[in-house]
Amino acid sequence: MTLYQVKPAFQACLRPLMFWLHKHHVTANHVTISAVALSIITGAALFIFPDPALFALLPVVLFVRMALNALDGMLARECHQQSKLGAILNETGDVISDIALYLPFMLLPNSHALLVVVMLLCALMTEFCGVLAQTINGVRSYAGPLGKSDRALVFGAWGLGLAIWPQLTVWNNAVWGIATLLLLWTVVNRCRSVLGEERVN
Repeated sequence: MTLYQVKPAFQACLRPLMFWLHKHHVTANHVTISAVALSIITGAALFIFPDPALFALLPVVLFVRMALNALDGMLARECHQQSKLGAILNETGDVISDIALYLPFMLLPNSHALLVVVMLLCALMTEFCGVLAQTINGVRSYAGPLGKSDRALVFGAWGLGLAIWPQLTVWNNAVWGIATLLLLWTVVNRCRSVLGEERVN
């Protein structure tokens, strides 16, 4: 079970906004670039000022990013804006946004920088394996347990927790370690999804 499974309901809520954007000539690529820009600006602010209180920005920005990511896909599919450039922006944008938003965790008190870097590398591997599945069987894998949306929920909640209770920083490395294990599990599940298709065929 991942948050990706509730995506249709989330998209239904966003559909009126999608029509409004389309009416005002906002394209899927504009939305994708906006999501990346928002992530980079937020990540830069947290990197320059790594105060636990400022990590309250994370849940808000991650929710907005999730909405923008849903909107760009809806505009591409439903308004016939799909393109090779859009596919490139979508995949690279997710990677850049994850790095920008989560790298500042390494500057928090009681955080082991190397553990955060390893966690981020594992997050990138989940996205790579998702795209790899698409190149092999034509279907991108969104298997969990810690896909992009799930990461947003976990790290957004942790950012909010740190802002409210800064003393939680003593548990930072435990959270990064558990997240890394879940990310490795996600990598395995996304690879297994490809192998499962092969056995069926």
